[in-house]
Amino acid sequence: MQINVLNADENDAGTRLDVFAFANLGGNYSRSYLQKLIDDGHFSLNGKPVKRSSKLKSGDKISYSIPEPEKVSLEAEDIPIEIIYEDSSIAVINKPYGMTVHAGAGIKSGTLVNALLYKIKDLSGIGGEERPGIVHRLDKDTAGILVVAKNDISHRKLSQDFAERRIYKEYAAIVHGIVYPQNGIVEEKIGRHPVNRKKMAVTASGRDSTTEYSTTQNFKTQAGDYTLLKIILHTGRTHQIRVHMAHKNNPIAGDPLYSKNTKQLNIPLMLSSVKLSFDHPETGGKMTFKIPYPDHMTKFLLKLGKIPPK
Repeated sequence: MQINVLNADENDAGTRLDVFAFANLGGNYSRSYLQKLIDDGHFSLNGKPVKRSSKLKSGDKISYSIPEPEKVSLEAEDIPIEIIYEDSSIAVINKPYGMTVHAGAGIKSGTLVNALLYKIKDLSGIGGEERPGIVHRLDKDTAGILVVAKNDISHRKLSQDFAERRIYKEYAAIVHGIVYPQNGIVEEKIGRHPVNRKKMAVTASGRDSTTEYSTTQNFKTQAGDYTLLKIILHTGRTHQIRVHMAHKNNPIAGDPLYSKNTKQLNIPLMLSSVKLSFDHPETGGKMTFKIPYPDHMTKFLLKLGKIPPK
């Protein structure tokens, strides 16, 4: 393992080691990863063990090593997925309906991460692990566009852009009823449901959440009324679109958690991420990706009437 050396000068005097490390190495590694390396003994100060909070003096010699990325325990699986775009920094995926993004309680296979481990051959170390960098998520039953980071630099930049709301996220949704007003913004705080822990809810103690919507087309049928919506997310809370539309009494068609009509319809969730726009994490160039409605939404729209042009 290669040992690297940094030297502190008078401008660094009094600076915490973890702050110094990030200032010098932050172009390649996240702050949390560098802090973990310090805690795990991969940094030394003048040849002695050191804490992340240690204050530097002018002339101090900081030695460090970067371990090889650890292999993840998840297995690569040959699962069909559509890669819309890929370069050395990112991959843009069209996630199918019904696929879980990453492993969780009781889920070790069949996820998007399992598929990515098989499909993407040049993954770099992200947070010390060799794995696809999931920087945002879609619910299992939400289809559509998702961007994946392939190295630490891209992971950190995209995560920051999502956190600071610099990513344009557009969805298509089919909801129950005719939506009034036809265009609007829902600004209601979202938090964990007080009774059903699998659900989220509009609650005064929740986090600020903003959903902008506009009507694409209304459908009045003998089986019921529906509205096709264009939705722009300004925040990214768990189940945000589903919670906000249910709060308006226009739940997403096919929603097993927030719609009372799901059992009668027996259809998938009618929600898809259809457009994503962001700055490339390394080149800075504007990247915009747009996809058609997924097959299950197209089939449902055909039952309701003519599909509007996108």
